[in-house]
Amino acid sequence: MTETATPTDIESAVLEACRRAKLASRALATATTTVKNDALHAMADALVAHAPRIVEANALDLERGRANDMSPGLLDRLALDADRIAKIAEALRYVATLPDPVGEIRRGSTLPNGLRLVQKSVPMGVVGMIYEARPNVTVDAAGLALKSGNAAVLRGGSAAASSNEVIVAVLQEALEGVGLPKDAVQSIDAYGREGARVLMNARGLVDVLVPRGGRSLIQAVVRESTVPAIETGEGNCHVYLDASAPLERAVPIVLNSKTHRVGVCNAAETLLVHRDAAPSLLPAVLGALHEAGVTLHVDEAAAGFAPDGVPTVAATEDDWATEYLSLDLAVRVVTDMDEAIQHIGRYSTGHTEAIVTSDIDAAQSFVARIDSAAVMVNASTRFTDGGEFGLGAEIGISTQKLHARGPMGLGELTTTTWVVYGDGHIRP
Repeated sequence: MTETATPTDIESAVLEACRRAKLASRALATATTTVKNDALHAMADALVAHAPRIVEANALDLERGRANDMSPGLLDRLALDADRIAKIAEALRYVATLPDPVGEIRRGSTLPNGLRLVQKSVPMGVVGMIYEARPNVTVDAAGLALKSGNAAVLRGGSAAASSNEVIVAVLQEALEGVGLPKDAVQSIDAYGREGARVLMNARGLVDVLVPRGGRSLIQAVVRESTVPAIETGEGNCHVYLDASAPLERAVPIVLNSKTHRVGVCNAAETLLVHRDAAPSLLPAVLGALHEAGVTLHVDEAAAGFAPDGVPTVAATEDDWATEYLSLDLAVRVVTDMDEAIQHIGRYSTGHTEAIVTSDIDAAQSFVARIDSAAVMVNASTRFTDGGEFGLGAEIGISTQKLHARGPMGLGELTTTTWVVYGDGHIRP
């Protein structure tokens, strides 16, 4: 699409892409598990074979990102190398090993009048995705959509445009190689923001829309889309160190939650510490975080436990509500678990919260009272991930409650159909 394309031209092009996806989805809905798995392996092989080409395109995206002062966290999400591409390909191969959700019987019964009812899983149809600076999501979305019998229309944003163009071309070639329509995976990156707007309003052609990115992107899609949307991704995640938290668990869990990979939605952004545990835990925890390069935004109580030579910044109200996606962490000392849960309830985005404790009753109380998609007990927040949960790749982590919540794998990309078997039955 040229730069002189009018909004009308873009609308026509994007809607036509959605129509082709709808046709492709009908072929995928009846594709056998064997064919879909063959396609996944072909896609994985193609990605590895074309890794140099993909890395070359990705270098252009990274160059533009640095020129545009993209944050280190987003640059990390954007970056691809041969090793990352190999891991992305391996995720596709793993998806091929998972049970096919299409046709799964959810429940069934025989009514007193002899009618037999079966509720079974069926594909959504066409899954649209809008996301930012994540070329790996292009592959994850394509693979999960394929295995669950759906076509995918993808808007990956200008930041990853060069990478996504090559990746989609490689995947389409692999699909055609096993006899599936290449229109099962399409990118509308070339149509810019206007193309995204058209996708959001392609109701009737696109069955569900999944935004994945920062708060502004997600909320824009939720507000403007007439296609049903699933909120994903925004993660103001908390780690709470309970009164009985052992030092040997607290330090590695906090460090891993915060520093393992900062530019992701399951990285911790706030640390809450029970006041009874603060004297024994905070000096070591804050010291370890400082050594890892973390800037500490602390309340007055937490500041008093910072070791000599560990600088801190006074936390503001904004810090408690911030998803940093960087080497920054907000730290607060709380009176008890009730205050910790109250804090989480006020500032959390409903993604992932973790408790570190030796008290089973405290752990059970925390799990019962936290209203988030995932709750960790003595484990890092970084485990909230489709791959880590054994779902293969994920299309996103839903933070809402309707249809899907938490990491969205194959099952979350299906809906259901009721099939009723009769023998000439008519309703009296």
